[in-house]
Amino acid sequence: MAKSENSKSNFIHPSAKVHPSNDPDSDPNSYSLEKFRLYETRARFYLIGSDRNKRSFRVLKIDRSEPSDLNISEDPVVYSPQEIKSLLQRIAEGNRATGGLTFVAKVFGIAGCIKFLESYYLILVTKRRQIGCICGHAIYSIDESQLITIPHVTIQSDVAHSKTELRYKKLLSSVDLTKDFFYSYTYPIMQSLQKNVTSMSEEGMPYENIFVWNAFLTLAIRSRCNNTIWTIALVHGHFRQIRLSIFGRDFGVSLISRRSRHFAGTRYLKRGVNDRGRVANDVETEQIVLDEEAGSCKGKMSSVVQMRGSIPLFWSQEASRLSPKPDIILQRYDPTYEATRLHFEDLAKRYGNPIIVLNLIKTVEKRPREMMLRREFANAVGYLNQILSEENHLKFIHWDFHKFAKSKSANVLAVLGAVASEALDLTGFYYSGKPITLKRRAAQLSRTSTGSC
Repeated sequence: MAKSENSKSNFIHPSAKVHPSNDPDSDPNSYSLEKFRLYETRARFYLIGSDRNKRSFRVLKIDRSEPSDLNISEDPVVYSPQEIKSLLQRIAEGNRATGGLTFVAKVFGIAGCIKFLESYYLILVTKRRQIGCICGHAIYSIDESQLITIPHVTIQSDVAHSKTELRYKKLLSSVDLTKDFFYSYTYPIMQSLQKNVTSMSEEGMPYENIFVWNAFLTLAIRSRCNNTIWTIALVHGHFRQIRLSIFGRDFGVSLISRRSRHFAGTRYLKRGVNDRGRVANDVETEQIVLDEEAGSCKGKMSSVVQMRGSIPLFWSQEASRLSPKPDIILQRYDPTYEATRLHFEDLAKRYGNPIIVLNLIKTVEKRPREMMLRREFANAVGYLNQILSEENHLKFIHWDFHKFAKSKSANVLAVLGAVASEALDLTGFYYSGKPITLKRRAAQLSRTSTGSC
């Protein structure tokens, strides 16, 4: 299904979300820390964070004397390079009797903090790679991460080394942060360009966003420090940038897919909708086009958003090695389609109206499978449109993609192009250029449903 968040009727100048200042003198919590060094003594970890240019430094102190509690304190002072060097020397001198101060690792942010049976652990990014840039903001992926035990080994009990604790650590380590996760220190990559341009008053990274996968893991640190400068907000999905030249004019194109952390799961194991209206495999895709001749700070940018998700009904499939196409089971019949209604209400809150539903599942099958979903989904949309105001009606477009694609003369791209053109005529798209070229507000959505999600 598809919905689009797309233009503005009045020109809006890019906000600090898009073009921020990195000046700690104005507000110590308004800038970002991008480079860190972790040191340890017997009693504490010291995480020294600096801005990109290493002109300003902050200190995070993590207590190591508690076997099962997390005690973190942030030094409010902003240090200069010489001052931080002097501070580290004093810490080393003060701890000489117990082993001094030892360098542990070069770090690029805290991805989370977790506790199993006893000890707390820090999940640290130790190697990063820049994969793109939006309006001057670098976008990174993770190349390496490290799990650090916080309590000193001398105060850990046997529980910290038990088989169960080690099994939990092994399970956590099996999560590969180097695949399909990306983040930015200064740009809220979990939000669309339009949202970032218009959210003038918000401060810090919006961790409660549905596309931030480590929101819970970073909560303990963010709540204790009352800011987001020590942690990174990880988005799961896909990020790709290319440059195009059209008639001698250069453009930068970014494609960003963001996968929701709600009701997430693998194919076949997660299908349909839950009681809260969250659908399986909810993925928001944004395309950003930048006029590179004008430069990244001139405001000539456009963005269009669509959402893909599982059909918002209660259905499932039981995976089997013997059946490549497991039967589709409609698990529950709800005459009022409450969960479906909650789903579309959530989309309206996220993106606005109208919502355009593009349904790609089959209409003809020898053995009815997707056909059942198509019929029930059409019934659900028809029912909801009876109780929605006319201007908020769901625009339902059905196209049997598989049947059409089998034809030798089929031009799939031409049909999809016509559908996209119709959708954009209804929703508009976000454009930050001259206001006279704008047609309408872009706060609407296209939603796509297929039987494969």
